[in-house]
Amino acid sequence: MPATQRQKQKALTKSHIIETAMELFAQNGFANTSTLAISKAAEVSHGTIFAHFKTQEELLTAVIDEFGVRVNARMHELAWDRSGVKEILEAHLEGLAEFEEFYTRLVIESRILPVEARNTFTIIQSTVSFHISQALEKEIAEGSLHNLPIHMLFNGWVALIHYYLTNNDLFSPGGSVLKRYGKELVEYYMTLITNN
Repeated sequence: MPATQRQKQKALTKSHIIETAMELFAQNGFANTSTLAISKAAEVSHGTIFAHFKTQEELLTAVIDEFGVRVNARMHELAWDRSGVKEILEAHLEGLAEFEEFYTRLVIESRILPVEARNTFTIIQSTVSFHISQALEKEIAEGSLHNLPIHMLFNGWVALIHYYLTNNDLFSPGGSVLKRYGKELVEYYMTLITNN
């Protein structure tokens, strides 16, 4: 049964609220962004927010879910025809750079997020882990990388990225730390894990 005009409008409004909230969360942080601020920026009534989302937590989880859908789809797309570790890492940074401001907020404030939102963040990391782990296992088996536990190799990569993102004010004030240092981060990490 096709959607009615009212259902289509409701879906568009919900999508608009999520998009607006994502932008505000990226700019101001999760803890510093109120539903009132989101309603004003989205140009909808405050009640409209709660017509679509029962609680602020539900809105936050919906925004992180949407982010997860986008970043995971982009990671799959970018990693599809790349098989080497270096190429997968480059694809990872390329995908994150498109969502850098929001992802940085997610990394910095993940400990204060509701459990459901944190679980979504873990699922996002799992998708990235899948692509990187496959490439790592292959190159370890070929003998070109140190034979270290995959989880340690993956966590080392993520820790490196997260360190630069959470300290972006030091490394790239007012700009993209991933665009500025991405190539160096990949080269440095590859130097650490490659057999000589």
